[in-house]
Amino acid sequence: MTNREEAEIQVSELELLSSMFPYEEEFVVTDQVALAELKHYVENESAEMPSSKVQFILNVKPQVSNISMVEFAMTCALPFKYPTVLPEITVRSSLLSRSQQIHLNSDLKAYLMQNCSGEPCMLSAREWVKDHAAAYIDKELSSSSVTTSNAMQPEDTVFTRLWIYSHHIYNKQKRKNIIDWAKELSLSGFCMPGKPGVVCVEGLQSSCEEFWSRVRKLTWKRILIRHREDVSLEGGGHAEIQKQRKFPALEEKCFDAHGSRGNHMDLGQLYRFLEEKGCADIFQMYFGVEGH
Repeated sequence: MTNREEAEIQVSELELLSSMFPYEEEFVVTDQVALAELKHYVENESAEMPSSKVQFILNVKPQVSNISMVEFAMTCALPFKYPTVLPEITVRSSLLSRSQQIHLNSDLKAYLMQNCSGEPCMLSAREWVKDHAAAYIDKELSSSSVTTSNAMQPEDTVFTRLWIYSHHIYNKQKRKNIIDWAKELSLSGFCMPGKPGVVCVEGLQSSCEEFWSRVRKLTWKRILIRHREDVSLEGGGHAEIQKQRKFPALEEKCFDAHGSRGNHMDLGQLYRFLEEKGCADIFQMYFGVEGH
């Protein structure tokens, strides 16, 4: 199968998912730039291969006995060679311990390798999660009820860092929202207004996802998560979370604004700021070039 044939299959499958799950709480593409590049590549024979993989989230809500409705989030990425190679899928739920999450994802991958190699399989993967994922929670509940010590084990905490890219951030109310919401959710990081706009938030996974849910509902020309970092902290308390932070309380960072409207930042200064925080590699993910 040629690269272009693989890309055509990816576009068709994404369009099918979009039509079947039209609401953002069911299906959302988290990297719209990658999707636009993929479509451009399919529609133009002279176009170059896309520079990044399409990433999206499928949310699944199976009914679990003795528990109110629980949601599983399938965080997905389509490698350039998909469907010749399998998709990258990680299933998460707040009710899964780390070991159960690893077990579930391992079984899902084994199922896909056995049944879906070389074929589009996102719907099959979603159906498998819908039919089987709840059993992993049930296993966790039954095993934890066997001994009190197991029941008392704290759930793993996930520390998340989101790197958000926006075409521009000018609006004063949006900028105020970003700072206020980060403070409300105990998130650290920074916001670089102007064109382009850069936002980094870090903290508890649930808080980061709540922040992103609010921000993306505002009106933007373009906004997406350019990169995401997740770190599992076994029984992580406040001290463990604080250790992971690279930034203080979220604040705006302006780097020698210039341009006709004073809205273009000095990206060299941004790179040096990221370098000081141990995040220099992020610069290339945002701008496609090495910093200096």
